[in-house]
Amino acid sequence: MHSASSRFQPADFILLLGRLLLSLIFLHEGSVLASEISATVDTFAKLGLAAPVAFAVIALQLGAGLSVAAGFLSRLGALALAFFCLATALLFHTNFASQNELLHFEKDLAIAGGMFVLAACGAGSISIDNLLKQRTAGMPAWLRAAM
Repeated sequence: MHSASSRFQPADFILLLGRLLLSLIFLHEGSVLASEISATVDTFAKLGLAAPVAFAVIALQLGAGLSVAAGFLSRLGALALAFFCLATALLFHTNFASQNELLHFEKDLAIAGGMFVLAACGAGSISIDNLLKQRTAGMPAWLRAAM
């Protein structure tokens, strides 16, 4: 029998759902970019960005997206994605005369906000971070802080 403190609360499941929903767009987009790598590199080239930038974006979206979804070093993953969303909004969605561009700008800001909240609060009880926190003996202080 579990003690009351070891049972998951509704907020734990809501935080898990929030992490999964926040990560979904990055996992999907990163997968699409990776599966269509030639088109991705061509699109990035049209924007004046070299192929290594395309590969870095794919790695960021997939790596940090998995980090947030699994709750493994999720504060770092969320922070990376928050800054990525801010950069995307400020660099690529500033034509406010276009309602579509304004919408993308606002969505990027909203996602960044969610990621900043996640970075501040952590992944919650249903996460790899939480499992690792229970085994902190010998863990470097910087790693404990990142969880």
